Amino acid sequence: MAAAPVWSVDPRTGNPREQVAVEATAEEVDRVVRAAHAVRASLADRAVRAAFLRTAADLLAGAGEHVIEAADAETALGPARLTGELARTAAQLRAFAEVVDEGAYLDIHIDHADATRTPPWPDLRRYKIPLGVVAVYAASNFPLAFSVPGGDTASALAAGCPVVIKAHPDHPATSELCASLLRRAAAQHGLPEDVVTLVHGFQAGVELVRHPLVSAAGFTGSIRGGRALFDAAAARPVPIPFHGELGSLNPVVITEAAAAERGEQIGAGLAGSITMGAGQFCTKPGFVLAPAGESGDRLLKSLTGAVSDTEAGVLLDHRMRDAFLAGVSERAALPGVELPVTPGAGGEHTVAAGFLTVPAHLLATEGAHDALLEECFGPVTVVARYTSEDEITAVLSRLPGNLTATLQIATEEADGSAAGLLAALTPLAGRVLVNGWPTGVAVAPAQHHGGPYPATTSTSTSVGATAIERWLRPVTYQTTPEALLPPELREDNPQDLPRRVNGHPA
Repeated sequence: MAAAPVWSVDPRTGNPREQVAVEATAEEVDRVVRAAHAVRASLADRAVRAAFLRTAADLLAGAGEHVIEAADAETALGPARLTGELARTAAQLRAFAEVVDEGAYLDIHIDHADATRTPPWPDLRRYKIPLGVVAVYAASNFPLAFSVPGGDTASALAAGCPVVIKAHPDHPATSELCASLLRRAAAQHGLPEDVVTLVHGFQAGVELVRHPLVSAAGFTGSIRGGRALFDAAAARPVPIPFHGELGSLNPVVITEAAAAERGEQIGAGLAGSITMGAGQFCTKPGFVLAPAGESGDRLLKSLTGAVSDTEAGVLLDHRMRDAFLAGVSERAALPGVELPVTPGAGGEHTVAAGFLTVPAHLLATEGAHDALLEECFGPVTVVARYTSEDEITAVLSRLPGNLTATLQIATEEADGSAAGLLAALTPLAGRVLVNGWPTGVAVAPAQHHGGPYPATTSTSTSVGATAIERWLRPVTYQTTPEALLPPELREDNPQDLPRRVNGHPA
């Protein structure tokens, strides 16, 4: 049987653009993984890895015009958005080069032998080593920052792990271009190009997570697809870590005082956040608790005006467009739901933004309205109107895990009076915002992009310096002669690596 072709498709028209590749067979996936496994040792030198990552960033930025053109043709995200995403992706590669140079991620601990302790201490030396080949599943909505040259790839390479990437079918040409740039960067530093390889096809993704030489996986996508791969990773004869970002509602709570103080501003900010990127951000606020009454009405009037002024947009593919229209229709048909601005088809290939409202008490217990507490991918949000703080906490208690949770408060509530609501939101998410909007994830050392299931399948972050920890495991050497120890664990410290000796910084 001939291998299935992989086509690049224009989401603005639904028409094929060009055949980019063919789907990988099980035999080809096996060959690629074995090739990646065979070159693990080539990534052992930290200085070479850091230089490789910086060169990858430079090549990506240098080819920016071509990368942005390819990505826009396949995603319709627009040059302005993609220019920013390209800059973020290059910065992310450079940030992980700095992480490698600094070396704190190795988490070095040295405890000298001490016979006076009870029980006695032997000589113990601990640090972290790379897991091995990492499978990366590219995201649809970020063709650069969460795809081939994105955070999973950058952090895995920084850890010293070769990467096999399963391209997303929505942007195969962009994926091929970015993979070629990463492989060229590897070659410029004497690394085998097989430290980064790319495969296409649904079945290839399944074969990848099952392959015995794949040691971990990173995924960004749907709950259904991610959960299937997560289950496959756990069902292997040797289970592997699966770090999946699956879905998020990203709740927002707006206090009555905040709505009274700046309801118009909040309404406009909310509109901008839910419509950014045609509502295709994983951190889009998809559920809002806003007060009933006059202050809430003013907020909704502002939201209505801002959303109504938003032009129709193109989603990443027509399958997502169909799912969006079906999801909106299902939710709009529920009793008690109103549509101040009706989301739906904006044209043959576009969608129009909108939002739904519902009395919060209808969501406080399990029932017919549960669909309103599930993510609907696209430019839509649900605004639940509450009449008391008890209704807020009752609804929050029913929400699943999220990437973010946001609290909008008034100036007077910064004195601590909003602490109870902040405490109610904190268990729901990995990032909690006050008086901000969750769309936009800064690539910073303190960032956490993750959250309780189903937001993610682990407690790790996929953004920020600590994302590297997903691809490492600790190992301790006991009473090992100096000459046999890894250089990082020897008594002298010529690389000046951060370490703790006998429990204290040294």
